[in-house]
Amino acid sequence: MKKLIKIISFAIIIACCSPLLSTAQNTKLLIEQDPPQYGKPFREVPDRMDVTLYQVNIRTFSEKGNFNGVLARLDSIKALGANVVYLMPIYPVGLVKTSNSPYCVKDYKAVNGEFGTLEDLRAIVDGAHSRKMAVILDWVSNHTSFDNAWINNKSWYLQDSNNNIISPPGTGWNDVAQLNFSNANMRLAMINAMKYWVLTANVDGFRCDYSDGPPVDFWKQAIDTLRNIANHKLLLLAEGTRSANFGAGFDYNFGFRFFEELKEIYGSGHSVLSIDSLNVSDSKGASNGQQFIRYITNHDVNGSDGTPLELFGGEKGSMAAFVVSAYMNSVPMIYTGQEVGTPYRLVFPFTTKKVDWTINPGITSEYKKVIAFRNSSNAIRRGHLISFTTNDVCAFIKKSGKEEVLVISNLRNKPFDFALPSTVKNTTWKDVMKGGTVALNGRINLPPYSYLVFKK
Repeated sequence: MKKLIKIISFAIIIACCSPLLSTAQNTKLLIEQDPPQYGKPFREVPDRMDVTLYQVNIRTFSEKGNFNGVLARLDSIKALGANVVYLMPIYPVGLVKTSNSPYCVKDYKAVNGEFGTLEDLRAIVDGAHSRKMAVILDWVSNHTSFDNAWINNKSWYLQDSNNNIISPPGTGWNDVAQLNFSNANMRLAMINAMKYWVLTANVDGFRCDYSDGPPVDFWKQAIDTLRNIANHKLLLLAEGTRSANFGAGFDYNFGFRFFEELKEIYGSGHSVLSIDSLNVSDSKGASNGQQFIRYITNHDVNGSDGTPLELFGGEKGSMAAFVVSAYMNSVPMIYTGQEVGTPYRLVFPFTTKKVDWTINPGITSEYKKVIAFRNSSNAIRRGHLISFTTNDVCAFIKKSGKEEVLVISNLRNKPFDFALPSTVKNTTWKDVMKGGTVALNGRINLPPYSYLVFKK
């Protein structure tokens, strides 16, 4: 009886909120019940502070650019040290006004046949879970393709003065149609589609594209619903910078400003001290371990701005930048091919170049060392930050309990005679990267683009 009352109440709510929808459309929305749970919810989703995120660009990841190519490399992702696999959009791409963008979603509840089947996607999720890695999907909430079935519900989209559905204003994204977040039914359908993948594919959360586009109250509504799915611990990433995203319930914001500032530090000689300011501003509104994601490349900037090797001083310089992004005050993200030092750009729509996984094993080894220490160090992941950064060198201590880690990264292509802070003078440390012990005195010589990691 309680269930019947709940269904009747929901029907009344939908009917009241949907004067522009037909009875058939309202009924269809109402009977789209949640699918049964596939598999067993993953019990080992890492704490938000303990994540090392790996972004998979499916089209470039293997010769065939499909799910099976991802499945075949799960062991390699695990060996790198990542514990969360983030798959770029897996949905069918629109064919109207198309630019073949993965972010032009034709159907929120289907798998892109270019990549494989639902069963193939489930195999990735099952395979990751068996290796103690979580899987999150890229979610495109702000807009759809112009041939998405939702387009028949015109009130679900923003329109111009002539009642024509429009693209997102001011973005240049002319291949997609802007959704109307004032429409209650559209919101419910969106949230229903997000729940679908948690249950149908047993995924562990979402990276939410252009999350500063939809209003904060939508995200609060969506996240409250998602976090109430029984037996699932979800990781939710906002690809945005609004401090209000933390209040809405996201685990993370994205480090856009960190990446842009790194480019200025390397390319224009900006002071490295600017990172200290970002640590404060980016953390505004965060609580209970909420973090921001930092990166030295991703699917957007790799093609438009350049590879880490181009932007950050080649192999040595890019590793010095990665150490800061991984250790200073954030959760690191590694993008497809970054760990082999891919020397060419993976350009949108990601259909021409493939990653050559056989190149630069030395770079891969160094990434493994950097990530492994992060994974082993409570101080790095959760510790209190004490910065000694100068205009040219990023230097800091992370402390947690009795563990203390000193990190020094020279972000310039020239040597420095670095003055150590008084708190570490005449102390002995373990060299994390090279092994052995080091007695620190008043100064230390830093070759160009060098980094040192010491543990007390």
